[in-house]
Amino acid sequence: EDFPKSEIPAHIGISPDTEAADPNAMDTGSEIKSKKKYHIDTVSLNYPKKDMDVETYMKDGMIDNWDIFEKVMDYSYKKLIQSESEQHPVLFSECPWNKKDRREKICEIMFEKYNVPAFFLVKNAVLAAFANGRSTALVLDSGSTHTSAIPVHDGYVLQHAIVKAPLGADFLTTQCQNFLQDQKLEIVPPYMIAGKRESAEGEAAKWDKKTKSTRGDQIMA
Repeated sequence: EDFPKSEIPAHIGISPDTEAADPNAMDTGSEIKSKKKYHIDTVSLNYPKKDMDVETYMKDGMIDNWDIFEKVMDYSYKKLIQSESEQHPVLFSECPWNKKDRREKICEIMFEKYNVPAFFLVKNAVLAAFANGRSTALVLDSGSTHTSAIPVHDGYVLQHAIVKAPLGADFLTTQCQNFLQDQKLEIVPPYMIAGKRESAEGEAAKWDKKTKSTRGDQIMA
């Protein structure tokens, strides 16, 4: 296949549990104790909800929050794969600077919680080289938090030659945001607009911004 069947963002929404169950939130069985709802995947995450915080389980290309990671894995098996984890071997990619304790932790989760028959961790730079038909390559990777140059020789990463800089898409986004603020331009997401009014040609747009009480009424409706 040329592309994955599904993609899940590394960010998820977390909101307080309420008496009225949200159909878009996944019940993994632990929400009763934690009193939290986890909103996973693009559709559920992008829909505004009252008191929802957005968090991620990744930091510097490595798993940092194992509780959230397990929620995403539960969602993947239940909603996407829709099959028992014991029936499928699993391959995970990892950043070349992943630490030993994190590798041991993910192996422990996959074997002891999900009972997978086989599990393999491979460097993402090696996969990128193989995907382009090469076992030796220089892989440039620019993500949200960092940019790296990783040499691969005969299918193995040369750890001592990795070059990494903490500049990525998040930094560029921040720079663009600062530029817009300096120009006194306000970026308003669609869900914050209560209504629009007709304006003449060349005239500034006329619209009404949702207030906190209005958003609360809409979310509870």
